[in-house]
Amino acid sequence: MGTTRTIIRISILLGLIITTFSVQSIMAQEKISQTAGHVQLGEFAPKFAELNDDVLFGQVWNRPGLSPHDRSMITIATLVGKGIIDSSLTHHLQFARQNGVTRTEISEMLTHIAFYAGWPNAWGAFRLAKDVWAEDTEADGGKAAFQREMIFPIGEPNTAYAEYFIGNSYLAPISTEQVSFSNVTFEPGCRNNWHIHHASKGGGQMLVCVAGRGWYQEEGKPAVEMLPGDVIHIPANVKHWHGAAADSWFAHLAFEIPGENTSNEWLEPVTDEEYAEVNKK
Repeated sequence: MGTTRTIIRISILLGLIITTFSVQSIMAQEKISQTAGHVQLGEFAPKFAELNDDVLFGQVWNRPGLSPHDRSMITIATLVGKGIIDSSLTHHLQFARQNGVTRTEISEMLTHIAFYAGWPNAWGAFRLAKDVWAEDTEADGGKAAFQREMIFPIGEPNTAYAEYFIGNSYLAPISTEQVSFSNVTFEPGCRNNWHIHHASKGGGQMLVCVAGRGWYQEEGKPAVEMLPGDVIHIPANVKHWHGAAADSWFAHLAFEIPGENTSNEWLEPVTDEEYAEVNKK
């Protein structure tokens, strides 16, 4: 049996999983609230303060038709288009970051609207955005930004299996009932050792990429690139490895397939030469 790579952008399996966690995320999401109007203008313009805090932020921003992420993108595009490059834009950039807008997204959006809103407006917005997203490229190596790209948690450092990885990985158990699976996150350049999922019957593993870019490779076969939505079916008793691309964070869900007499055998590390060859593609 060979490995079957199914590229599924809208797969039933991943759709059900993401739908479940999306609903939970929406239910758990705190209601957006604002008090700036009352604090700054409550005495001078109480009606305006009420409309700003209670109607605009209290009602419009909490409507279910658009996510806070998308509302932030629209608001920023509108402000930049009108040439409003001041503290109000800084506030909305900070708010957008809280709502999950990534450094990559804000950069792409400002580049795009520069052609419509004017080059000077985009330049001004970039200066503000660069400061707001500065920490995403500094202290944590992009970990916080990567977390905002995916619905599943990065989890804790994967210390229990650290000896079988080159680089840092993180583990977040997602389900321990019915179907047991976890989210495994790899920093750029991180990969696990060659290993085998043994079984006398059934067994193996299934991987579902949920964010970033990574690689899967079986011994003696070309490496397979993994992008969000890609599914890898790993047969039992096949030597393989998987991990992040050299220039990207990577996360996949890992499903252990039930079988008889199952066990995992960890083998030698993927050498720097082997890994470099894969990343030439």
